[in-house]
This record gives sequence, C-alpha cells and structure tokens, in this order.
Amino acid sequence: MEAENYSEELDVAVRVVHLACSLCQRVQEGLVSATSDNVKSKDDDSPVTVADWSVQAMVSWILSEHFGSQNVSIVAEEDVETLSNPDSAGLLDVVVTTVNKCLAEAPKFGLKKPAKTLGNSQVLNAISRCNSSGGPKGRHWVLDPVDGTLGFVRGDQYAIALALIEDGKVVIGVLGCPNYPMRKEWLNYHHEHYRAMTESLLPSPHSWDVGCVMYTRRGCGKAWMQPLIHGDETLEWPNFAKSIQVSSIDDPALATFCEPMERANSNHSFTAGLAHSVGLRKKPLRVYSMVKYAAIARGDAEIFMKFATAGYKEKIWDHAAGVLIVEEAGGVVTDAGGRPLDFSKGMYLEGLDRGIIACCGVPLHDKIVGAIFASWDSSNL
Repeated sequence: MEAENYSEELDVAVRVVHLACSLCQRVQEGLVSATSDNVKSKDDDSPVTVADWSVQAMVSWILSEHFGSQNVSIVAEEDVETLSNPDSAGLLDVVVTTVNKCLAEAPKFGLKKPAKTLGNSQVLNAISRCNSSGGPKGRHWVLDPVDGTLGFVRGDQYAIALALIEDGKVVIGVLGCPNYPMRKEWLNYHHEHYRAMTESLLPSPHSWDVGCVMYTRRGCGKAWMQPLIHGDETLEWPNFAKSIQVSSIDDPALATFCEPMERANSNHSFTAGLAHSVGLRKKPLRVYSMVKYAAIARGDAEIFMKFATAGYKEKIWDHAAGVLIVEEAGGVVTDAGGRPLDFSKGMYLEGLDRGIIACCGVPLHDKIVGAIFASWDSSNL
C-alpha cells in the first residue's frame, strides 16, 4: 500500500484532530473541575469528561459526512449508556452545546459544518455509531477522544488520538497534544506552572501558547508536527509543519525513558528494576497519555516501557496512532518479546508478550528486550 493512497484520509484526519484540540482546550478552560458534574466515572473508575463524548460525537459526524456513514467504521472508547440515562440530561445538554459550538468553527479548519444545529438524538447517534470492533479486514478508524483523562482533568498532559487501520495494519496516525510544551525540559512541569512561567518570561502574548498535532502515513519514512492555531487564526497545513525524528542516543546512561503516570495498569517497580539493569540512570519522564509516544517521536525521550499488571488488556486506541508516528519517525515499537504489535485482532492487542517497548533505535531496543528475558523469571508479574 503506497502512502499517497491515503492523502485524502490524512488531510481530513489532521484537520479533525486540530478541531478536537480546540474543543478540548475550550472545555478544559471553562467547564471541567475536579468536583464538577461535567466529570462522570466509568465502570473502571477512570473519569469521563464532557470532552470525551463531545470529541467522539464531532469526529464521528465529520468522518461520516465526508466519507459517507455507510463507508465509515469507527472503533472508539466511549458509549452512550451514561449520556442516555435520564439522570444525565444536564450533562447531555452540555455535550450537545459543546459539539455545536465546535462544529460551528469547522470552516476555520477547512472542514464542513452542519447546515443546522445538531439535536440531542443526532449527537447520541454520532457517538453510538462508533461501535465497530475492528478486525483483520476492511478499514477501521480508531479514536481515543481524550487519552489521559486524569491529565486532562488536572490541567496536565493528554492527547487526542486518531488512526486508520486497513486490513489489520495501521496506515495513518494523528496525535493531538494540546498541552505539549515546545521545550523538552518543560515536560517535567505541570502545565499550569509552565503556562504561568512562560507568560512571565516571553515577550509575545502568544509565545507561551503550546500544543501541536503530530501525524504520519505508513511507508513514508517521515513524521511531522504542526502547531495548533489560536484565537481567530485559520488552519494552514502543511505550510507550518516540520519534520520530526527520533533521538540518535544509543547509550543507556544518556537515555531518558517514559513510563505511565497511572500505577493501576502499569508495574512501575518492574520497570524501575529493568531500567537499572539496562543502565538507565536518568530520572524517568512520567507523563499522562500517548504524549509518551510524542516524546519519543520528537526526540525528547528515547524509551517508553509499559508492563501491564495482571488482567489488564491493552486497547488499540491507546497505541495505534502513537506507534505508527514513532515508527515512521525512525523508532522501533514491539512487545516485550520483540514482536510487532498486532492491531488486527479487534479492540485489544491480543497475544501481547508481557509488555510494550518503544525505542528511538534498534541498539537500545535490543538491550531492553535482552534484559527483559534475563530478569522476567525473577519478577512477580
């Protein structure tokens, strides 16, 4: 499959993720607080915000309008069960209002807006259309509307991830990172602290604005980063896009590794022991969401390791876009046994060998995989 075959799909995907970033920024600034009714809890205790449902509805509507609903299969995280509950009528109203405000700005991003305001049933239908389970045949869009919801609620790092899978292979990856700082060292700061710090340090009133969209197509051998637009600006791409690539560091002592913030689904103790045995000496970079893949792809970090706790199954929407971006930027992503990740089995990464390893290059990757085999038997995973 040639990369240029997906030019139209990539164009729409990049624009819709830019629009989703704008939506999320608006929600984060004006609607969500830790005690707000705009934050609900799913069965797995991870919070779901207005942004999750609003982004899913908006992306579903635009993809269906552009490509035809009969031609669009979407695998996504959220369902409409909570929103359909009579007790959530107020929450649904907020989601519908948010979606319509967002879609009204679609032309700024080169996208079509609705002829008239969407009603409650239309928004619920758009969310519920994202009910595909993927699989080895056909085209499936894969969406995580807000990856790293805890980071979003806390004003920290989060991502919007959209990928296209065809016949089991990820062919397009787009990753929106609304709070991703433009300087590597600021990743260690909470976003609000970063924002206050840069406002006071930089002369231009807009120079502290952060956020970008990273994207790629399978087989092109490149990945790009496009800054978000702000205020009344109109999206122009790829005019301001620049190529990104992974770090060239192959010495473990100089490498920075990322690991998940959440302990609920990741074994930090095993990761720490493994890092020590490989010779990683730098403090780990702990950030929410697929921003970890963004850090590897842009050369801000060299290694991402995740070893799930017993019983946890990795979902494809948590990895598809980020994996392809890292790979096309020159990196390597496999399971802990050194095998490519398999996105053809449905909603989960079935057959995953122990964990996931993403590296900037083969030398570091081989050292980590070797260390895993040497230390696994003594672990308690």
